[in-house]
Amino acid sequence: MTYTRKNVSRLTRGERRRFVEALLAVKRRGEYDEFVRMHMEYNAPDGERGLRTAHMTPSFLPWHRKLLLELERALRRVDESVTVPYWDWTRDRTATALPWTDDLMGGNGRRSDKQVTTGPFAYRAGHWKITENVTDVQYLTRDLGHSRSPIQLPTGQDLESALADPVYDAAPWDSTVRRGFRNKLEGWGPGRGSVSWRNHNRVHRWIGGVMLGGAAVNDPVFWLHHSFVDLQWTRWQQRHRGHHYLPADPPGEDDAQYDRVVARYERMPPWDVTPDELEDVSGIYRYE
Repeated sequence: MTYTRKNVSRLTRGERRRFVEALLAVKRRGEYDEFVRMHMEYNAPDGERGLRTAHMTPSFLPWHRKLLLELERALRRVDESVTVPYWDWTRDRTATALPWTDDLMGGNGRRSDKQVTTGPFAYRAGHWKITENVTDVQYLTRDLGHSRSPIQLPTGQDLESALADPVYDAAPWDSTVRRGFRNKLEGWGPGRGSVSWRNHNRVHRWIGGVMLGGAAVNDPVFWLHHSFVDLQWTRWQQRHRGHHYLPADPPGEDDAQYDRVVARYERMPPWDVTPDELEDVSGIYRYE
């Protein structure tokens, strides 16, 4: 039986509470930090050798779809009514809008050290100690809006620029490609600084704090963000029927991307699943 992922703005107070309680329970069990470690391990950039699966690569979307499914399964083992909501950052665009409420994600970090001091994931609440990180900081940090050099969240028009492209991805299958839905949604653009941060990437930058690096999963808003990104893949598929994940075949030995990207029918580490098997999830969940 399929279940539903809802817009976070449409959650009831009870649904918000159950979602938060399930996240905290998964954290207490030690399972949550496994997701943080996994994201850090597979967060390889273009410049590193070896296979890329999580970012700067065609498998960005199926990899995070699988990660979301695994987190959702963990949550539903705690409470089978819980699903991962999505945050529509083209509509809820301020630091005081949802999901930045005291009963959900909590608010911005304080000016001095960016530490989040409100909500259920604040360090002072005693339930959310960060143990897997690129620094020694044990508290959740945010800098909503990028205070030193303010930026805005992506707009509906920014998102449309990705959704309108009928090609899923294109060579060289990395952060430099200018064609294709995947990289336009992932958000690696030309130039330096804020002009190069688009869609998915710009949201990470707008939130700041731990969301800036491989340990981004430490901020539970990561899941709401990626649930919305996942919804865009579903919308793209509905708009461009007959268009699929690319590359269909792995790059040849004479290609610079040989053994560096996952083709449509290849296993996608760390799971025994292919991008093709994750293209249709209509039998698992739907979006409302």
